[in-house]
Amino acid sequence: MNTFFTELGRTVLRRWKAERFDLARFPAIAQAALDERPPTTHVDVAAFVREFLLNDEQALQTQSGFGQPEIVAYYHPKFYVQVLFWMDGTTDIHQHAFSGAFHVLAGSSIHARYALANAEAINPHFYVGDVRMQSIELLATGRTEPIVAGDGFVHALFHLETPSITVVVRTHHDGPEIAPQLNYLPPHVALDPALHDPLMARRAQLLDVLEELQDPTYVEMVLAMIAELDFARGFAVLQHGMRHLRNVDAWELVLAAFQAKHGRSADGIPATLDEIARRAAIVDLRSTITEPEHRFFLALLMNVRTRADLLALVAERFPEQPPLATVLRWADELCETTEFGTALLDAEFPETQPDFVLAALRHFVQGGKKLPAALRTLGAAGVADRRTIFARSSLAILLT
Repeated sequence: MNTFFTELGRTVLRRWKAERFDLARFPAIAQAALDERPPTTHVDVAAFVREFLLNDEQALQTQSGFGQPEIVAYYHPKFYVQVLFWMDGTTDIHQHAFSGAFHVLAGSSIHARYALANAEAINPHFYVGDVRMQSIELLATGRTEPIVAGDGFVHALFHLETPSITVVVRTHHDGPEIAPQLNYLPPHVALDPALHDPLMARRAQLLDVLEELQDPTYVEMVLAMIAELDFARGFAVLQHGMRHLRNVDAWELVLAAFQAKHGRSADGIPATLDEIARRAAIVDLRSTITEPEHRFFLALLMNVRTRADLLALVAERFPEQPPLATVLRWADELCETTEFGTALLDAEFPETQPDFVLAALRHFVQGGKKLPAALRTLGAAGVADRRTIFARSSLAILLT
């Protein structure tokens, strides 16, 4: 058993006991304990891993699927200390049913905080409203942040290095009044990911069978489900079938049926599903991109909502040159020729010359009325088409 984490746990226990185990005091106690003896300067990660693998005297391990993996380094009936490894991890936007604090032991992360405004409860586990980003920042190694249970602390982390490691001092659960522990889907949905619906899980699998068989009744069956099922289950059908419905040119038809059935409450669903697809595309790209600077760029494209915020974070991490020049350098490095033309992340162009695509990006990002020579042969319609491709991609935030 690691002595540092044993001492950390005992310190937190002693101080919390002195506060009569007041839940409201726990985040400050946990944060102070982590800051006074930071794991960053007191934990040898290699030695910790070796000790955990070879020494049977360890804290009780949970069944949590959080982390890659999660290691419990100290356990008490009222709280515990976990060490979370993140190999390729991006957390959902979520709130917590527990409280405490977390410390960045290794690596760094983009940390974004959100809030849900104008919430309408579809049922106790599904809400629509306006999911708004409140702040975004870079968390470097050694940073400690408090965790407050409930909807006052809604956040997401995009881990930049592999691995990133966080130490979390946390309660088990802060009580039934905190439930449910929602995930947030910008810009308009919050739902309970722990609510398991076995019937819908099997229905999704059966829809996959119809898709695999290219069954001609697939769209008809989805429309019938939308007509029959409640809002939350209908949303699940849309989310699950979105890719295939787009491939068979039935997406707009099915989406219109859902909106017609549910009226004003469904107004934000199209934008939410578009954002789900956009974020999933970036996560897929991340699995093939290993360069730390490029992964940082993907993190910004996934999480930042304004061009100004993106450029500010680039300038903070890479102050050696103007941030827009850094971004355009990354675009140059990420641009590649495919059998269909040129791809820049999820923006695909019919041209086979990457220089042409990069010239278009520079023009749309830097502004100016005068077209570069490379674009003049396209004509106004061709230039507009290329801008539309960028506007429908993850790079849209960069456009002037």
